Amino acid sequence: MTAVKAKKKGSPKKKASTRARRRARVRRETSETSVSLALDLDGVGRCSVDTAVPFFDHMLETLARHSLVDLSIEARGDTGVDDHHTVEDVGLALGQAIDEALGTRSGIVRFGHAEVPLDEALVAVTVDLGGRPFLVHDLRVRHHRVGEFEVDLVNDFMQALMSSARMNLHVNKRYGRNPHHIIEAAFKALAKALKEALALDPRVRGVPSTKGTLKA
Repeated sequence: MTAVKAKKKGSPKKKASTRARRRARVRRETSETSVSLALDLDGVGRCSVDTAVPFFDHMLETLARHSLVDLSIEARGDTGVDDHHTVEDVGLALGQAIDEALGTRSGIVRFGHAEVPLDEALVAVTVDLGGRPFLVHDLRVRHHRVGEFEVDLVNDFMQALMSSARMNLHVNKRYGRNPHHIIEAAFKALAKALKEALALDPRVRGVPSTKGTLKA
């Protein structure tokens, strides 16, 4: 009787993901600013930011960390005049990168909502990545500045981000007193809402719209 050796079965091969990582690079050059930006929507929240506007850098780092988007930004602008052009153009570049990385927006959850507290402040943000840009911005911050940063620039950033990312964006302060806390809670809530809306749902076939497109 001849013994037959059993063949060892190799471990089953894992199927490689067919979905490409959602990445984009944007370079924006004007007579007022220079912005170089790279982003990975399927990241882990890595961030390298230098805009020469320290408080804004802090908010962008917060946005990346809590959305789990990898983000790299180098920006220089005419901050000797004021910070407006730098903040606005970074918002435009970031929104453009999100739009490009999303492609057709196939398979995304699309909607996201978050309410985030920071001490006495609570801010709610709701987003719809449905391709129809619109902003409702109601933070009602009584102070004009946080350190050297002009509070009104938050609205300018949100406006620029919303328009170039083609998103519906609602930012609402529930309550709060300290301007730093209110603004930081807003960026954290935006991050958490974006994380939810950008997520891929394997049950979604095509784009999540009865129109069959999220282009507009």
